[in-house]
Amino acid sequence: MKLSEHQIKEIAELLDSGMICYIHKETGEIKSIIDPDDIYGDTEFWEEELEEIEQNIEKYLKIEKMPPEKSFRIMEEFTAEVSDRDVRARLEYALNSSKPFRNFKYEVSYNEIIRQSWFKFKSRKYEEWVKNYLNGK
Repeated sequence: MKLSEHQIKEIAELLDSGMICYIHKETGEIKSIIDPDDIYGDTEFWEEELEEIEQNIEKYLKIEKMPPEKSFRIMEEFTAEVSDRDVRARLEYALNSSKPFRNFKYEVSYNEIIRQSWFKFKSRKYEEWVKNYLNGK
């Protein structure tokens, strides 16, 4: 399946926001729904899409959210690239503490330059994730 860079970016952004994406194999149409397994996920808003997908599941390719261990590795990769020793040390500490995702997010948000760098880095990695996922199917 060949998708445009715009579609890949859209899927990556949806996945990053916690959604699950389905791509129609023939048309390339993207449907996204909240993860029904998410304890905070209320699928009521997505009932129409869910019904369409369930009735025609063979026509769709499902793209799952990135697993937590992969997300963690991305945070580690980003941390390794940070040139400011103090910031890198704080990020490393956050990753090695309990609740690393929350602590990493807190440390990243502390510095606007690092925060913007993190968003760009994470976006690029999510787009790579989508491309690799599609190439594996």
